[in-house]
Parts: sequence; structure tokens; C-alpha cells
Amino acid sequence: MPAPTVCLTFDFDAMSLWIARGMTTPGPLSRGEFGAHAVPRLLNLLREREIPATWFVPGHTAETYPDLVRAIDGDGHELGLHGYAHEQVSTLDRDAERAMLHRAAGVLEGITGRRPAGNRTPSWDFTDATVDLLLELGVTYDSSLMGTDYSPYFARTGDAAPADAPYRFGTATSLVELPVSWTLDDYPALEYLKAGGSVNPGLRRPDEVFANFLDDVRYMVREEPDGVCVITFHPQVIGRGHRLLGLERFIDALRLLGVSFARCDAVAARYLEANR
Repeated sequence: MPAPTVCLTFDFDAMSLWIARGMTTPGPLSRGEFGAHAVPRLLNLLREREIPATWFVPGHTAETYPDLVRAIDGDGHELGLHGYAHEQVSTLDRDAERAMLHRAAGVLEGITGRRPAGNRTPSWDFTDATVDLLLELGVTYDSSLMGTDYSPYFARTGDAAPADAPYRFGTATSLVELPVSWTLDDYPALEYLKAGGSVNPGLRRPDEVFANFLDDVRYMVREEPDGVCVITFHPQVIGRGHRLLGLERFIDALRLLGVSFARCDAVAARYLEANR
């Protein structure tokens, strides 16, 4: 039986996150710039602890920081799709979403020489066309949906949600879904954001946040020992000093639980092999 697995994933949004929100003054953009500043810190941490990770990188970020993308790739980490400029795909029609995916894939392939195997939609947004377009592009897995917590599953196409009838489940495809959760994401818990009339206060103590993350993994180890827990970080969030110290303690605690660390593409390949 495989050991319980943790996938550490990093959404390297840089400035694209703020551009997508229309926040293009120097202040917000500098927050994205800090993400690039923090990438070497994270690579050093992963290298020291010999952990393979998956980095989801918008095409805009890859074109802006190609040397950092090469460094991520050179350290043996996976690079996955994350839109071109962190677009919310639900604002795009099918043709625009297809063009965006092809553009983003072309950018990453141009830097690494390989087509990405995985995708994470910006803000975990999705459309009725997303699964079909990813399969058309040759993508193996997605990590954007939340239908389970520790169990990969095959993403469906053709679901329908009428208001006057039961939910209709579509057809399972060959696209592996590695589920995520906002409760396992550093951004809402740690990052302050004031936009429009709403405020995300963030700024919680890292050890408090990581205690929640760790309890999720503890539950998986106890109840689903062959499960997979996908955890999401952002360099511009987790890359601050006190948060990095918290991340170090979190990783050390995970090792004590006996989990293995894996790239998302390896987990997806394992699931495909087991479910042929």
C-alpha cells in the first residue's frame, strides 16, 4: 500500500494576480514582485529538505521571469499551467479559453522544452468547456476542483445543475482531478487584501494556520492512509520570513507523520496506472 502523500504546490502568480484584478498601480504590483524575490528562498528550502514540488505558473509570469522558471525546472520541480495572465476563465468564451491555454502552454514549453502535464485554473475558476479543452491540449491532470479531499478522481464533462430538478452528473473523462481546498491554501488565511467594498483580513499567525493544515493530514493518515493531500502556497504570501519559519516547522511535522512528498504529475500517473 502506498504511503500517504502530500503534494506541496506553489502558485507563482507574480504581478499577473494584480493585473487580473485591475490593480495596476505600483503598490499592488510590488506585492507581486515580492513573489519573484521569494522564489529562491523557497527553492533553497525545498532543496535542503529534498522535496519535489509542483509550481503552477501563469504564462505572463514565465515570460517576465524566465530565469526563475528555469531555476524551478532545473531543481527538478514540475511546472504546470495557471492561465496566461491569471484570467478568470468563467469570463472567457470557449474559443478565448482555448487560445489562452494554448498560449500559456506554449510559453512554458518554450522555456523548458516540455509541454506541461497539469493545470490549475486561476482562482480555481472553471467552465463547462475546461475539461474538454485540457484533454484537447493533452493535459493529464487538473488541480482546481473540490469534489473530494484526499481521493483523486476522474473529472467529468457534461454536468448540469437545473434549479427545478436533481443534479445531473456528466461523463467521467480520463483527466485526473487532484482536489484542492480553500482551507489548505495560504492566501485567504495569511494575506491582507482590500478590494472594492470587501476586506480579507488575513495576517493570521502561521503556526495557527499550519496547525489546521497538519490536522487535515493527520486525519488522512488515520482514515485514508493511501490518500493524497494537496496544499497550496503562493511565493508572495509564504515567502515572508516568519511564514517561512512556520513552513519549515510544518514540513518537519509532516515528516514525523511518515508521509511521502510527490509532484502532482507523479500522483496523477500513479492514479491512471491503478485505474486503467
